[in-house]
Formats: sequence, C-alpha cells, structure tokens
Amino acid sequence: MPAAIVDAGLGDFETILKTAELQGPGVLLLLFLGDRIASVGKSWCPDCVRAEPIIYKLVNESESPVTLVRVYVGDKPTWRTSDHPLRCDDRFKLKGVPTLIRWENGAISGRLEDYEADKEMKIKELLKSSEARAVALKQLQNVVDSTSKC
Repeated sequence: MPAAIVDAGLGDFETILKTAELQGPGVLLLLFLGDRIASVGKSWCPDCVRAEPIIYKLVNESESPVTLVRVYVGDKPTWRTSDHPLRCDDRFKLKGVPTLIRWENGAISGRLEDYEADKEMKIKELLKSSEARAVALKQLQNVVDSTSKC
C-alpha cells in the first residue's frame, strides 16, 4: 500500500505533526533528514542519501497504511549547532540524521538512528509491530461484530 509522504521543515513541523496524528488508523513515521542541496537534489547527509530509498521501498510495501513525515532539520551548519530545536526537544532528543521514529499516541514507540536507519530488518520490525496491532484490532472488531448480532 503506497505511503502518504508529507514534507515538513522546522517552521511547520508542529502543525504537520498534529495534522498527521489525526489521520486515523495506520502507522505514523517521522523521518528526520538533512536538507537537500538544490544543485544536486540530494541531502548533504550521506547516511540520509543511503537510507531514504530503502525506507521508501519498505513503507510502500507495508500492508498497513503508512504516513511518513519527512522532517528536514536544516543545512549542515544549522544541524551541527548544539542548540538545534530538535536536539533540545524532549520528545525527540535527536542526536543524528537520519532518524526514523514510529510515533503513536503522542510519543515515540520505536526508533532507528543513524547507522540503523538503512537496515531493512530493523525497518521491517519498526513497521511490523504496528501491522500486528492492526491485525489484532481487526480480529477484535470481528469478534465484537459476531457477538453483537442477535
């Protein structure tokens, strides 16, 4: 099932996150990346360049609906400052990019950082637990539906 991909920068991230949280069932992933360099069309962060295609492939193959919010952290000098807002934000405490976070009920429920963010098995695990919940909810709904009939 194709993922819904939404881009956010530092200025509009909070609004986009709140909107994405209201989207309903499915997986909400936050992918923190270095900004793209316009002249080359790729991030200044080589780890981000390596991880992105793998992440996109796997979220698009997911059986559950996925919303992927790409959060661009700024150019390299901006990201490198110790007082970067996403480094200081107690919800995320980013240490590096790329960072892939599964966000549920207003909190982190799974996280892959830097060198883990391009590992297929780890990304699948991050998605799988949400898919398992979706299956369990569907099974529970079927039980409720079958017991509510007269």
